[in-house]
Amino acid sequence: MEGFLQALAAGLLIGAIYGLMCVGLGLIFGVMRVINFAHGDFMMLGMYVAFYLFTAAGIQAVFGNTVGPFVAILLAGPALALFGYIVHLALISRVSGTRTASLEGEGHYAQLILTLGIALILQNGGLIIFGSVLASIRTPLSSSAWELGPLFDMSIFLNKARSIDAVMSLAIMVLLSLLITRTRIGKSLRAAADNPTAATYMGIDVDRAHRTAFALGCGITAIAGGLLATNYPFHPFVGLEYVIVMYAGVVLGGMGSIIGAFWGGMTIGLVQQMSTLILPTQLQNAAIFVVFLLIIFFRPQGFFGRMVERT
Repeated sequence: MEGFLQALAAGLLIGAIYGLMCVGLGLIFGVMRVINFAHGDFMMLGMYVAFYLFTAAGIQAVFGNTVGPFVAILLAGPALALFGYIVHLALISRVSGTRTASLEGEGHYAQLILTLGIALILQNGGLIIFGSVLASIRTPLSSSAWELGPLFDMSIFLNKARSIDAVMSLAIMVLLSLLITRTRIGKSLRAAADNPTAATYMGIDVDRAHRTAFALGCGITAIAGGLLATNYPFHPFVGLEYVIVMYAGVVLGGMGSIIGAFWGGMTIGLVQQMSTLILPTQLQNAAIFVVFLLIIFFRPQGFFGRMVERT
């Protein structure tokens, strides 16, 4: 029972970070309907930006080793949001939005090729600039834990860094939900996602809404990557390890649902950690996709998706 509760706690904490990763991708897909294969590499850039902000930009000297990493991680979000805005303006906008509205399915071919090309450029560019040596944003909190208990002769240990990561993920998720539901920007994003043609007639700049969604998605995922880096080392090809997990979380939650994407990521984190009770660590991803296939088999629209009726 103690091992079960420990794995459950670890799954909830890491699942919150996975959920934030999936929300970034879900926001882009939900608003733009663009399959972004470079999304994991934007997360990788966020990790390195947070790392260098902490170690080389003076944040470590000003805020210390405990608070400094989280300040650097939060600053990496706006930096990657700006980078994502520029990438969309220069490249993604050429194969998405109103320019390809009349192409139907054919427009996605160019999107797939372009985002794969961007992924290759970011991966190999990162290898040239950052090198292949593993990096991490270590903090004293990464190697310490809070003890819950003892209760009924059992104690649950919560890693301090991972617990703070989970709280930050939940806080950012709440702020994003308020942005989407309560602000003018959020209304324009929802209108552009629901009906781009009608949104254009109502005076909404759909291309700008798409650019904003892409920037927000990149910034959110960069923060999630930085939070992940407080417990796991990373390298220029780390995006490949997580992009499939992100897509699995988005599909599990229901295509186009931001809340669903978060819960999809939570589910993946829980399955990953709980599987260690009966499976070796090397088979964690296998367990994730077995559960993924089972859920999709019984509920193909995902947790929060709606079944489309065909006539």
